[in-house]
Amino acid sequence: MPGELDLGGALGKVRPPVMQVTVQRLSPVLVEFDVEVAADRVKSELDKAYSQVARSAKVPGFRPGKAPRRVLSHYYGARIQADVVQRLVDETFPQAVTDNQLQPVTRPAIEPQKLVEDGPFSYKARVEVLPKIDSVEYEGLTSTRPKVQVDEAELDKELADLRKSHSTLEAPKEARAAKEGDVVTVDFSVAVAGEAIDDVNATDLAIELGAGQLLPEIDTGVSGKSIGETATLEVPMPAQHPHAKLRGKTATFNVAVKEIKERILPALDDEFAKDVGDFESLDALKADIRGRLEKKSKEASDNTLAERLVLELVKKNPVPVPPSLVEQQMRITEQEILQRARSFGQQANGVGDELRAQIQGDSEVKVRAGLLMAEIAKKEAIQIGNDEIEEGLKELAEQTGKNVAKLRVEYRDQKKREMLVGMLLENKVLDIIEAKAKIEEE
Repeated sequence: MPGELDLGGALGKVRPPVMQVTVQRLSPVLVEFDVEVAADRVKSELDKAYSQVARSAKVPGFRPGKAPRRVLSHYYGARIQADVVQRLVDETFPQAVTDNQLQPVTRPAIEPQKLVEDGPFSYKARVEVLPKIDSVEYEGLTSTRPKVQVDEAELDKELADLRKSHSTLEAPKEARAAKEGDVVTVDFSVAVAGEAIDDVNATDLAIELGAGQLLPEIDTGVSGKSIGETATLEVPMPAQHPHAKLRGKTATFNVAVKEIKERILPALDDEFAKDVGDFESLDALKADIRGRLEKKSKEASDNTLAERLVLELVKKNPVPVPPSLVEQQMRITEQEILQRARSFGQQANGVGDELRAQIQGDSEVKVRAGLLMAEIAKKEAIQIGNDEIEEGLKELAEQTGKNVAKLRVEYRDQKKREMLVGMLLENKVLDIIEAKAKIEEE
């Protein structure tokens, strides 16, 4: 009839959904998906897969492309089904995640059901996700800031180090025994239980007594010796010594003193200031050193305050963290610790249980803080533009001593650029937290 709607025709054009998804939160950071893919989608993918295989399959008794499906199924069915299952999961799971506004942090663990020719296909997928954070309490945090100050002892040490770096080494005017501060040239051989360990012997080795360059027993044994004298020293070796034959053993060092030189320090006066830099006087040099120490003290104060504010932020907002992100942070921290140990010549193959427990606690704090700060950045609509990136590169150049132009090229790399943006974003969030915090000076 005129004016009536043809509901049958309209409904007939409505297509059934490609998939049905049920989501269950097993924990705040663990989600399980039940996904069912419609039968017509399964049939379409299977038809497409069999068609592709048929074009290239070599089946005895059939020309290429002419083997019937039942024969192809016999030869290639298992592989085709596995490929179709993988394709269906790869295409439907990301859509299920997007539709449910979740952010996975791991690859999903998939439990597929058997794929049948004329029915739907279903699978379960478990995946860790970022927790849902409704709000973050970050205003009014309380903390203390370490006082920015320069001790006279620090200034004196800087001057002493500067004098030492501009000193000269000379033989004493009158022959004497070696003492602390002297640079002594020695030869030594090493043995353990009478067996010579030739690959650790040394010839013409210059050591500064009292500087901690060698084991303290050797420093003590050489002090008081004159040129031409020898010392036989029994030295216990550490259990972690890199040399297998010395590890945890008592080694006998036969040391011969060949040369003694004393350090001659320049006078601490205006001429010295002119020699070490563009300074008109000693007072100008001291003012420059004091300025650098104050800057260093302020940076340390700022860093300590930031760490304290982050801890306060984490305490105020005990959001759950995905275990995989904590494990990832733990691996990064452990590698940093081991690399640092190796750089000091220590043998390091792993960390102990006590240190690992501490690393785990610190990693949980770092991950939780990162999640909270990302949420604050979102709420405050913080963005990092090209100007901020340029400023960040200049600051990085100042810290590392690298050329800014080289850093620009280096940070075109996507991962490095993302790291820099993340660091700049974190600094902006910290500035906001600090501005809203109640801070007292220590």
